Amino acid sequence: MNKFWIILSHTYMTKFKTKSFLISTIISLVFIFAIANIQTITETFSGDTDKIAVIDESGELFTPLEESVEGSTDEMDLIAFEGAEEDGKNAVQDEEYAALITLSLNAEGLPEATYFANNIAEAGEQSVIQQQLQQLKVAAATQQAGVDQETITEIYSPVTFSKIALDDSAKTAEELNQARGIVYVMLFLLYISVITYGTMIANDVATEKSSRVMEILISSASPVTHMFAKIVGIALLGLTQVGIIIGVGYSLIMSKQEELTGGVFDYFGIQNTSASVYIYAIVFFLLGYLLYATLAAMLGSLVSRTEDVQQMIMPMILLVMIAFFIAMFGLEAPDSSFVKITSYIPFFAPMLMFLRVGMLDIPFWEVALSIGILIATILLFAAIGARVYKGGVLMYGRSSSLKDVKKAIALSKKE
Repeated sequence: MNKFWIILSHTYMTKFKTKSFLISTIISLVFIFAIANIQTITETFSGDTDKIAVIDESGELFTPLEESVEGSTDEMDLIAFEGAEEDGKNAVQDEEYAALITLSLNAEGLPEATYFANNIAEAGEQSVIQQQLQQLKVAAATQQAGVDQETITEIYSPVTFSKIALDDSAKTAEELNQARGIVYVMLFLLYISVITYGTMIANDVATEKSSRVMEILISSASPVTHMFAKIVGIALLGLTQVGIIIGVGYSLIMSKQEELTGGVFDYFGIQNTSASVYIYAIVFFLLGYLLYATLAAMLGSLVSRTEDVQQMIMPMILLVMIAFFIAMFGLEAPDSSFVKITSYIPFFAPMLMFLRVGMLDIPFWEVALSIGILIATILLFAAIGARVYKGGVLMYGRSSSLKDVKKAIALSKKE
């Protein structure tokens, strides 16, 4: 047991001190800091309000357009331009104004507009002005047709559509939206973590084999002890990184709770998500990691060069990707039969059963059954993986085929 802890601590500290780990952690923290201060950053880079010159040839469109634009955005300021069109174009080219708009009425008495700017690639301003002009056109057309404004407002008002679940245990539409956001975040975190740390384990084993350190290691500790020490060591490394990111993120969000109320934080369900969702997230995160980490260590032991690692673990990465894509589909249809069935498949269960738990009120026995199947699969893979690892670490030469699993098991029996 002492050897296990020595290998575990060596794996943990070695990876903890690597530049890739430190840089990725710092980048993640910078990203979290940017998200927590998104409002301040947006205001900093938004700059001054854009001044847009308007030449109203009709004499009646500027005022209603100005009022409607002011009611829809604070980033534009329409200014009546008294000069000629050429003077307005020159003013735009001299950057006195962001753009020039000429307003007029066509033969039917409906508004028309021409937009002049040095660069028309910025679609935001154009879209806002076009939408507001469209509303003025509708108002003018309906007035000409003798239809009063109240009737038009009633016609274009959104239909009343209420969604009420008859099952008392079912979640409301608001709860589903909040759950969908936090589940998406957790799924993405699980997806990235499994691929990152699983690949790290496989690369670590292959690196030790390529440097011929493996003979020394297995002479002092059994391959099985070595494999599980690496899995647990990198698991602790992953938990350290995720814990730092979540801890810093939580502290930043709590310190700015009043500023961040509503908006994207309401959408992602950060404020109202129940504690059980986070507990299930931790459980399925750990089980998913153990499943794929065992598989990654087994596959990594079959190769002797780090160049062959990606090819060997590609089937594992494809399984993770398939699970993630099914989960993305399940976000819109969590109660579908396809998602329900695949949530019991061990390779997909960490993501899909967590998805169902987060978005639906499902019986506890279904969750327990999925977790039980997942644990049984992990134990089975651990037993098989230990034998493959035991023989695989002694295999050298080019190896990039899963057929070498049989060879590794046969070699382990000779020990």
